[in-house]
Amino acid sequence: MLALALGGFSIGVAEFASMSLVPFFSAEFGIAETQAGHAISAYALGVCVGAPVLTVMAARIARRTILVGLMALFALANGASGLVEGYPAFVASRFVAGLPHGAYLGAAALMAASMVAPNRRGQAVARVLLGLAIATIVGVPLANALGQGFGWRWAFAMVAGLAAASAGLLTWLAPEQRPDAGASPLRELGALRRRQVWLTLGMGAIGFAGMFCVYTYLGSIVIEHAGAPASWLPGLLAVFGAGMTAGSMAGGWAADRAMTPAIVATMLASTVAMLIFAAVADDVALMMPAVFLVGLGCALSPILQTRLMNVAGDAQMLAAALNHSAFNAANALGPWLGGLALAAGYGWASVGVVGAALSAGGLVFVALAVLDEASRRRWQGRVA
Repeated sequence: MLALALGGFSIGVAEFASMSLVPFFSAEFGIAETQAGHAISAYALGVCVGAPVLTVMAARIARRTILVGLMALFALANGASGLVEGYPAFVASRFVAGLPHGAYLGAAALMAASMVAPNRRGQAVARVLLGLAIATIVGVPLANALGQGFGWRWAFAMVAGLAAASAGLLTWLAPEQRPDAGASPLRELGALRRRQVWLTLGMGAIGFAGMFCVYTYLGSIVIEHAGAPASWLPGLLAVFGAGMTAGSMAGGWAADRAMTPAIVATMLASTVAMLIFAAVADDVALMMPAVFLVGLGCALSPILQTRLMNVAGDAQMLAAALNHSAFNAANALGPWLGGLALAAGYGWASVGVVGAALSAGGLVFVALAVLDEASRRRWQGRVA
């Protein structure tokens, strides 16, 4: 479990630290911060592409081999991000770094779930994702401080080292877990025929986009809107990470008990939290508790991960990986919509309002999923 979580830790540092470093690499490349956000979207697009493609390609490969190979690719791509010259090459390296993200976390969640009783799967998934959450408390502030003190490129060198360490530990500790006899790319693609899979992905892609909208521009809001020194940023990132960690642990517990009510409660709470953030965005001290509340919304991650595994039937690997495609579709959508609000002149605080609207929008997919399930049960009752 710890070896699996270390991979999640390295992914968490890479994904969230790059958002916090936008003001610094945009300055070096001589571009506007709204344009620099395209590097964040490129990583997210890499996740969206890599999760289904790599998972389907690896359907007949032992799970340990998959995990080690994906972490090795992640290490190489992040190392390249710290070495390349020019913004186009940097964006390309971020796309490649995103490719193994979803496939790794999906395979890691399945390996963790296979080690526990069925009624504890949500908590096992949460333990793996806890590595990603703890990264936001420890790894991201450290990477941000390293980037401020020695240059943003060192943050990506740190990620490359963490990923390489994860690959080594997984080689040593992870069980091999050969795929079952019926495993095939075609069977995995069967997940795409299930409406509940698509509706769950919609919950993540829309409902989680608000958090990414706020987080991506947090550094710029602190420095340019609130007028605080950059030294405040690592502390705020740690506060967000504490909220994310608490939310992930609570989400794993809730997923094993009352899944749909937990999804609704999380989205409603996130909507309120981001409206609070928008109201206090000009005061760093007041922003601290608001950022913690926004971080709590990450409870959605283990809940939706477990739900996908429940509704995917025998296409478990692809469904588990697609959860992270959905979240990184959110990672692309949130910053893009936030950037549109900023470009339209609505001000830095507007990203909180955009985030709240997206969190509330995720409830539409929850309602559709509930109605679809009720319709299916009625139909089965008539047939019986």
